Amino acid sequence: MAEVIKLRKPVPCPICGKPSSQQFHPFCSARCQDIDLNRWLSGSYVIPARDDEDEVLPQEDGGDEE
Repeated sequence: MAEVIKLRKPVPCPICGKPSSQQFHPFCSARCQDIDLNRWLSGSYVIPARDDEDEVLPQEDGGDEE
């Protein structure tokens, strides 16, 4: 029988904290993987953005207007 080589060191699952699985890395199971995907798709994870109101946007030139 061939020896299984682990490619990644197990880390805690970011959803439940159990050791991660090679198959679902960095998650422990398909369930936790789906929970994370749902959080991204539903907007629970948000990358903060800053509105620069003072920033001047270049205006498009309308061409030759006579």
